Amino acid sequence: MVNTISAGFASRLDAAHLAALQDKPGPPLDLSDIPEARRMAAERDALMPVVPPPPGVTIEDRVVPGPAGAPEVPVRLYRPLTVRAGSPALYWVHGGGMVLGDVSMGDARCADIADRLNVVVASVEYRLAPEHPFPAPLDDCYAGLVWFAGAADALGIDRGRIAIGGDSAGGGLAAGLALLARDRGEVDVCFQMLVYPMLDDRNRTASSRAIIEPLVWNRTMNLAGWDAYLAGQGGAEDVSAYAAPARATDLAGLPPTYISVGTLDLFLDEDIAYAQALSEAQVPVELHVYPGAFHGSPRLVPEAPISKRWVADELAALDEALNGPGAGAGL
Repeated sequence: MVNTISAGFASRLDAAHLAALQDKPGPPLDLSDIPEARRMAAERDALMPVVPPPPGVTIEDRVVPGPAGAPEVPVRLYRPLTVRAGSPALYWVHGGGMVLGDVSMGDARCADIADRLNVVVASVEYRLAPEHPFPAPLDDCYAGLVWFAGAADALGIDRGRIAIGGDSAGGGLAAGLALLARDRGEVDVCFQMLVYPMLDDRNRTASSRAIIEPLVWNRTMNLAGWDAYLAGQGGAEDVSAYAAPARATDLAGLPPTYISVGTLDLFLDEDIAYAQALSEAQVPVELHVYPGAFHGSPRLVPEAPISKRWVADELAALDEALNGPGAGAGL
């Protein structure tokens, strides 16, 4: 099957990105029927090449205490065999528009980070909307982070060198998690990596209106994701900044931050604005904008030169934050 792509969108893609979209299996996801969209997404993920973990990394599933009165939270651990006691660590949150996906989406990325940087990585499985709207997904992420930090000695990690990160909805949850961790004061987060994060429920920016291409995460999908996460209150006046971090008015004291996004991503403008707001709050921030990349490019088009550069840039930033001489002190 060859998918149809608008001429304007196609003209801004390199050959690898264009071919990936043209060959994308199945029709576009329709989030008006979320159970069916989940079934289709699972089928597509099953067609993706399986990347075995590096031989030096073990993967273990744990179930940890959840939020008060809520179910336990699954957490997947990726541990290098060569890791030493006192290792830095990364706590990862998968994407999926708040309504799709599971922890397995991050397997290749998390195992690769663990292997290349010789750090322990944990990836959290959170409840999804609309069955579990805000604050349930964020509460799950926070409960997993509190467990991870509390189990530092048993896991052989340095409680003072825990970074958080996520992509898409996971990036938005990670940003909300950083705000929550700052305000509750139970866990010190040394760094946050926000990969094309979903930050603003208001959807008022130019890029949020411009990306309507059905084969990528687009405005219609994004409105549906926010509507599910906020129980129909997306764009309302009283939405919490923990749910939509772009609404935060006080970003002081957040950890050093890395943000990456493509020019063909509807999150482009809100991600740039968040980076600017962090900088104005004197939070060290590094922003990477990749020309011609759409939402999910590194995962969906891994062989494209720009995707390889994107991944290399992320690894370098994480390595500096976790293993560098000034680890945890800034970018």
